[in-house]
Amino acid sequence: MDWTRAKDWLIGAVGMILVLGITIAILWWAVSSPAGMSGAEPTPSSTAAMPGDLPPPAAPDDLPPDDLREDETWLADLELDAGTVVTAGSTLRDVQAVGQDVVTGPDGSVAARLSVDATVPFEVVADELGEGTVVRAAEGGQAAVVRTVEALGRELRVVATGTVEVEGGSLVVEPRSIDIGGPDFLSNAIGTVVRSLVTIEHEIEGLPEGLMLQEVTVQDDGFRANLKGEGVRLGP
Repeated sequence: MDWTRAKDWLIGAVGMILVLGITIAILWWAVSSPAGMSGAEPTPSSTAAMPGDLPPPAAPDDLPPDDLREDETWLADLELDAGTVVTAGSTLRDVQAVGQDVVTGPDGSVAARLSVDATVPFEVVADELGEGTVVRAAEGGQAAVVRTVEALGRELRVVATGTVEVEGGSLVVEPRSIDIGGPDFLSNAIGTVVRSLVTIEHEIEGLPEGLMLQEVTVQDDGFRANLKGEGVRLGP
């Protein structure tokens, strides 16, 4: 009898272990996922997309125009950096241009909007005023013009200082002070005579037509200019 009871107990114990193992295996299968699937996207039934997870709607500038022809190419934006740009009548340095909504084709390239930052070297402006003229940065964000002028039959070395401004699309430096190295009353008297000879009026050249000068500041190496325009033709 003891052997029979022991046998029955052993069989029952083995059965319980099998049932427990199967239960654990089922639970493990339910709460885990196959190896290598941890980065997989959840199914729609398991995870709902939150509003913050959706990509932002496309901005108007990210879409090509509806009338784009088959022989045209559209660029959402276009950037150009050049250390020096030289044309027949001008030299520009550190040129940075950004065009937006650009269409290029057999008729050329046109930017819906174009912004250009460029430095006009002091020597370019000085050459317009005459040989021997020096243009340089002055204190307080101003510019100084140094040149020899003839007044009342005499040659005078004049130093004129003024603030750079934008007038009528041109870079203008009109003297606020004129020094000829003598007494103030003499500088004031002569200043009226020579003022036009030391006034800067420079139109920036060498850039596409349609750009309008917006702002100018004085740097150590020249005048830093910002120009903007709409519907600007970039090439022939």
